[in-house]
Amino acid sequence: MVFALIIHLGLGTLWELSSYEYSGVLDFLMAVAFAIAATAVGWFFIHCTKFFKLAFEKRPIPIYIKTLIGGVLLGIIPYYFPITRYFSHYQLNDLLAGEYSLNFLLLILLFKIIAIAITVTSGWRGGFIIPLFFVGATLGLIIHHIFPATSLTLAIISCMAGINACVTRTPMSTTILLATLTGFSYFIPILFASLTGYFLAPRIPFISSQLEKQSE
Repeated sequence: MVFALIIHLGLGTLWELSSYEYSGVLDFLMAVAFAIAATAVGWFFIHCTKFFKLAFEKRPIPIYIKTLIGGVLLGIIPYYFPITRYFSHYQLNDLLAGEYSLNFLLLILLFKIIAIAITVTSGWRGGFIIPLFFVGATLGLIIHHIFPATSLTLAIISCMAGINACVTRTPMSTTILLATLTGFSYFIPILFASLTGYFLAPRIPFISSQLEKQSE
């Protein structure tokens, strides 16, 4: 709440999605299918982060050199893809409002994942929950490009839920957070997608604090 007040974020709907109309039980199955795709991207993100972590820790180098390398890389990526900048609170609305080609969306997906991985492994302060929502929204747009008959809003919401639950292993908080920030009134499809991501997540937790708790 303090963070929201400081940056004038507010506590209501943040991301503007197009209207969604529930069309039946099939929507739950579609939410699961979208979440499976998002989980695959979540696995890619986890392995991408591990790769950069190993790369930055292969040789003992001063933190200022590490952050310098990370900062240069984080400057190059948004130079070519400006929408990948920052922590994605506001860039996500720009993504949803924009009209991007399929190829460009694929590049945004790839380089946003790389940018997040570099941020959290090169010594810079940053998280990955909201940025991963951005990645999930990008994947939802990609799926809608490939399958135009699918519900765009359902694809975006399900992918956002699936990838976050896969990485963070927090299906309930992911569901509540998404419902709040998007104003999506249909709670069950988000829950189905979140649980899919959770059950298909790697057995070894990605977050170190969860790993320590599991070992105990």
